[in-house]
Amino acid sequence: MPGIQALPGLARCCLALLLAGAAVAAPDDSPAPLLGELDDFPHAVQVATSQEAVVDYEVGLGAMQKHLGDWQFKHSRRVNGERLRYTWQITDGFSSEEVYRQLTTRLSGWEGSEQLFSCEGRSCGNGAQWANLVFGQRVLYGRADAQRYTVFSFGGEQGYLVLAYAAARTTDRQYLHAEVIDLAP
Repeated sequence: MPGIQALPGLARCCLALLLAGAAVAAPDDSPAPLLGELDDFPHAVQVATSQEAVVDYEVGLGAMQKHLGDWQFKHSRRVNGERLRYTWQITDGFSSEEVYRQLTTRLSGWEGSEQLFSCEGRSCGNGAQWANLVFGQRVLYGRADAQRYTVFSFGGEQGYLVLAYAAARTTDRQYLHAEVIDLAP
């Protein structure tokens, strides 16, 4: 199975279809190229990116909550694999919610996609904990009512997980964070 690196031309084509609203199949069975090519979206400015192997990485499948003094997920799953992550600031009057909804709508339409968890607003839990503890990106901290999070699975246990998180501080400070975890690197 291919890794999360892909042909830029194919990814650019799929991103154009994604943003145009067309239903597409995941290129090379990986959703990662679409996330990488969001850098070409003129209203998304990349503020962080990384790629690394992860061991026992905790993927939230429930809200952040405080339990016995510690912040933790209500439900979660630990995974091993190769993680690709991006954080963008959404600019020029576009909202992070708008880009998030377009992305999640297209991901949900892919063959074999399964939404494992989704939350909006205060039902996600404490936004500061999502920003700092979960994603390590303090710019993601915003209004509790403006946060959105979802997790998709593609290809089962040896496939991919895709996480998307949207946050808004103000109209000018809108952010989208996304991760693709290749479970069989």
